[in-house]
Amino acid sequence: MKKTYKIDVDCANCAAKMEDATKKTPGVADCTVNFMTLKMIVTFDEGSDPKAIMTDVLKNCKKVEDDCEIFF
Repeated sequence: MKKTYKIDVDCANCAAKMEDATKKTPGVADCTVNFMTLKMIVTFDEGSDPKAIMTDVLKNCKKVEDDCEIFF
């Protein structure tokens, strides 16, 4: 399953950090963050719960970039 989320991040480097943190989150198969459009496209593992995983994704992203936001 693939979902798109609106994000708020300050710079392209921060967006890259968010992408890496998301990819390392259990339940996430792949992630692409586009700084220009401020969107994050997340591909979830088969049979996973996107809402629960996105809570973990936000926690992991806040560890690397504390002023980022993901709207879900």
